Amino acid sequence: MRYALSHRTSYRYAATVDLAQHIAHLRPRRFPGQSVADCRLLVDPTPQVATVHVDHFGNQVDSFRVEQAHTELIIEMRSEVEVLLPVPTAPALTPPWESVSASLAAAFPAAPAAAEFTYASPLVAIGPEAAAYALPSFPAGRPVLAGALDLIRRIRADFTYTPGATDISTPLDEVFARRLGVCQDFAHVGIAVLRALGLAAGYVSGYIRTYPRPGAAELRGADASHAWIAVWCGPEAGWVHLDPTNDLIARDEHVIVAWGRDFSDVSPVRGMILGGGAHHYGVSVDLRPME
Repeated sequence: MRYALSHRTSYRYAATVDLAQHIAHLRPRRFPGQSVADCRLLVDPTPQVATVHVDHFGNQVDSFRVEQAHTELIIEMRSEVEVLLPVPTAPALTPPWESVSASLAAAFPAAPAAAEFTYASPLVAIGPEAAAYALPSFPAGRPVLAGALDLIRRIRADFTYTPGATDISTPLDEVFARRLGVCQDFAHVGIAVLRALGLAAGYVSGYIRTYPRPGAAELRGADASHAWIAVWCGPEAGWVHLDPTNDLIARDEHVIVAWGRDFSDVSPVRGMILGGGAHHYGVSVDLRPME
């Protein structure tokens, strides 16, 4: 599916900002299963310094500095993206989760890039809550993808999507206790559970198609940035993208922007300013099919 994508972020400040330095993870990734025909990042006021680099995880990162005084900053990414992720290996044909975990824990793992995603990270602690929650989905010998699919089904059923109930500072153990949150919380929950078993799981930031299917409920997380997980299912099956917020395998309705260990690696926009005082922050996303 081919999409026209726009992501507009605005900051309005109560006082003048004299200097601003920002980094942004907003450009969709190019990789097998997703191509990017055009991508532009527009910043107003125009930055005096602007660069693009590729980070440790392979994401494109914009860095820019605005040196002129301003009371409003607008950052808009416009892109055309075509996405069709491959059909995953049949869940029953993926290896037992224990063998995948053991291969990642080996002294010389077969997939060292995946092994990096088995450890705790700044926003994903691996605590007893995660280990306990894993048990029903991963009995002994269960194929790894079958267990992961059962896990996202349970997260969708057990946790209530509640905008405003959490923010990025909400500890993961509180999300487990209250069973409330949004897509980034549910992604962190799934990642913590998988890592508690020694499995590799990454945090994926992107967008989900914004229109409701006829006769079906609108997908949660639409018209905003969205988040899901990628789980390593062994060398043959590779990474499989799973959306616990909507209990879906990502294929052609999810556009991938960036991935990392957790949200802290792929925050859409962050930075530092000199001045500004109180501010108002707004985001709007439009993901429109072009076919």
